[in-house]
Amino acid sequence: MGYVLWICGLLLALAWFTRIVDSAIGVPAIADISKPEWNQWPPSHPRVSIIVPARNEEADIELCLTQLLALDYDNYEVIAVDDRSTDQTGEIMERVAASPAAHGRLKVVRVAELPSRWLGKTHAMWTAGLVATGDWLLFTDADAVFKPEVLRRALAYGEKEKGDHVVVFPRIIMKRSGERMMIAFFQTLFTFGHRPWKVADPKTKDHMGVGAFNMVRRPVYEAVGTYKALRMEVLDDMKLGKVIKNAGFRQRNVFGEDLISVHWAKGAMGVVDNLTKNFFAVLSFELWRTFGLAFLLLFLNLGPFLGVWYAHGWERVPYLVALLGIALIYMGMSWHSSIPPYYVLLHPISTLLFTYTLLRSAFLTLRDDGVTWRGTKYPLEELRKGLV
Repeated sequence: MGYVLWICGLLLALAWFTRIVDSAIGVPAIADISKPEWNQWPPSHPRVSIIVPARNEEADIELCLTQLLALDYDNYEVIAVDDRSTDQTGEIMERVAASPAAHGRLKVVRVAELPSRWLGKTHAMWTAGLVATGDWLLFTDADAVFKPEVLRRALAYGEKEKGDHVVVFPRIIMKRSGERMMIAFFQTLFTFGHRPWKVADPKTKDHMGVGAFNMVRRPVYEAVGTYKALRMEVLDDMKLGKVIKNAGFRQRNVFGEDLISVHWAKGAMGVVDNLTKNFFAVLSFELWRTFGLAFLLLFLNLGPFLGVWYAHGWERVPYLVALLGIALIYMGMSWHSSIPPYYVLLHPISTLLFTYTLLRSAFLTLRDDGVTWRGTKYPLEELRKGLV
């Protein structure tokens, strides 16, 4: 038993220690466009088409569009897509478009019927792309909150860095302790599973995409097949980043502090509900991957806590090293968010909830033979065929 504890402890210490060293070196290299040096204008003054797909977003769409129309950059248009909404989303869009504040800058596109073998969101973004006139296309979400200077700063960065795809990480608005607990775990998992500091390296496969701010040059968007190539992708934002990176184009991701904000979910169970749609898709709808990841989640995240409790003497040392690695990630997160470092004490609870979410996602998708998203059911067979 002692050898097993030592081996498990050493594996955990190695996994967390190498990741914290890697992130400690890499994260500071990621640019932050909220810094004073990026308070500038892009030299070539390119035109941007901002695309906002929305289905039943009457609670958020007016604020989103109003803030987009107040950006301090002048060469852009906003294309809002009412994707078969059954509430007042379309009417609100039309009212904002007719207001003096719009200056004729806002176009409203209505989708009355969803074609077969399309997800509603990917179809809405593809439809908007057909009428867009911009040199850059910025895909965003209806619940994203923009500060006036974010587009100008992101363009200045993208033009200077000669990027083809620019991703700005939004600040997650967290109003409850459950949200902080779950989002802290999600960001820890993201740090462990992805390396945003490697995205700019053409020799790696690391890629990025964020629904709140995915900005791509139009020729690049067309070169990778537009959203038509991602028509059945649940993870459309990340997969756009994947096809762009795999095609050899220059991808960049940056911090932006509160230049963009998103209130992603209400409470811990809100995070569970939001991720249930995505988790099985992340694993290509394969059960063996699901069970493998569930085991890995429990081992990596509960193992250090259990090891410190059950091990004795020097056997505890590698588990303490692993715990220190987790704690340092939480400390690093606290510098970019409102998550206090002591939320690491809730890490075991969020581990169990995330594992539950993973298994729930697989169970519900297989039981229902598909995914229901915003009132539309998408068959599992078609989702599998549409994977990129």
